[in-house]
Amino acid sequence: MREYEQHDVVDVVVVGTGAGGAPLLARLAERGLRVVALEAGPNLDPDDFTNDEVEAPRINWMSERLSGGDAPTAFGPNNSGWGVGGGTLHWGAFTPRPDIRELNLLTEFGVGADWPVDHAELIRYIVDVERTIGVSGPTGYPWDPEREYLEPPVDRNASADIMATGCARLGIRATDAPAAILSRDRDQAHHGRRLASRNLGTIHQGERFGTKATTANTYLPSAVAAGAEIRPDSMVHGTERDNLGRISAVVYRQNGQDFRQRCATLVLAGGGIETPRLLLNTGLANSSGLVGRNFLTHGAVQVWGRFDKQIRGYRGYPSALISEDFVRPDGVDFVGGYLLQSLGVMPLAYATSLVRGAGLWGNELVDALDAWRYTAGIGINGECLPAENNKLVLGDEVDEWGIPRAVVTFTPGPNEQSIDAHATATMTRILEAAGALDTRVLARTCHTLGTCRMSADPGDGVVDADGRSHDIPNLWISDNSTFPSSLNANPGLTQMALSLRTADRMLR
Repeated sequence: MREYEQHDVVDVVVVGTGAGGAPLLARLAERGLRVVALEAGPNLDPDDFTNDEVEAPRINWMSERLSGGDAPTAFGPNNSGWGVGGGTLHWGAFTPRPDIRELNLLTEFGVGADWPVDHAELIRYIVDVERTIGVSGPTGYPWDPEREYLEPPVDRNASADIMATGCARLGIRATDAPAAILSRDRDQAHHGRRLASRNLGTIHQGERFGTKATTANTYLPSAVAAGAEIRPDSMVHGTERDNLGRISAVVYRQNGQDFRQRCATLVLAGGGIETPRLLLNTGLANSSGLVGRNFLTHGAVQVWGRFDKQIRGYRGYPSALISEDFVRPDGVDFVGGYLLQSLGVMPLAYATSLVRGAGLWGNELVDALDAWRYTAGIGINGECLPAENNKLVLGDEVDEWGIPRAVVTFTPGPNEQSIDAHATATMTRILEAAGALDTRVLARTCHTLGTCRMSADPGDGVVDADGRSHDIPNLWISDNSTFPSSLNANPGLTQMALSLRTADRMLR
């Protein structure tokens, strides 16, 4: 790997190596720019990844984040990544594409915000990402018949079969889910052989065979091959500016010491929590007062059904079936909609959900866990409207780097509550139609979005449609904090596409 001196003025410093930072890093390096990525977490060897749920959180951001509101957001093993590869070490690799209507919420319903991004252009970048990382899925997609995937779908597990049975009996369309999971072996440029799925259900814990696409086995090897440097264990906590107010250096802590890297341009790609936390800590890019505001998270309520035969939901790709029939359902009392996905789960994660989402404890919890092998679930990704009271601010307590901790407040509004109610009824009907003996609802949210949103008007957001700060011309943001609305689709695929788009805008 090429290494740069700290007194060198590199062209670009990128903070973060996940879905927002890595594609951009690779694109800039391939075009000949001198680029350095700073990653707070370690550089992990895939051989260190484990199926043991107790040991697995080594890939999660376990430094405490504080949550409040009526539906506090879960962190730690949820909504976080720690290491070179960022959140993609932990992500579920579920890769639906955003529907055009999801980008035009304000135009369609008169509430929320529109994306200042053309949907057709975004899809072109999404196709680029899918072919680079290896997304498997059905060609002849029911809600987009012209769509093609280069890899066939991964095998369905029993949970997916159950959801498919229930949907078929109710006339709900469902199909194999698009997933960044290889269904056949693949030679990845600058990385090597990645193996086809072995039907293991432990992908959230770090996946050692390369079956799951992460930026650590796709974009980052390409970036290094093109001349990029990646510095792990480097927690950015400050910046320096020149007499024109432009960013001139980044200050980071490594092994207890502070260092500075000079740069001509800075890109923040730390995600919906760390990017606004850094901006608030440094006082940058906040003339609109919207840094940390309009925090978004997907509604992710789950319904689990108990059956008279073993399901073994720990086997296979956890979310192997999808339905988009409710992206814009008819005759409802809410704005937006939701995706459905089948669920498999590991035992500790399921136990945690039973405690957090259903309030079970003691004998009741043990009884529910005894039924785990006979249990199959369905979950949603539900749209979330921006609200000023849902926000991230800095707390009085500091973390191990001396940075004020993030305090996130989230309370679902009437619209989110109505989506949850409709989705809960839908999922219950599907499971009962498939033969569930009884069902249980688990309350949940997922993903951290929207805290530095993009906007055409500088007064309405933090960055423009390309990801450039409205306030500081050589400061860019490339992560899901820029999302003006939550979308239904999981953010990873869309964020990788936006990362490539921002890189191309920077190269103009």
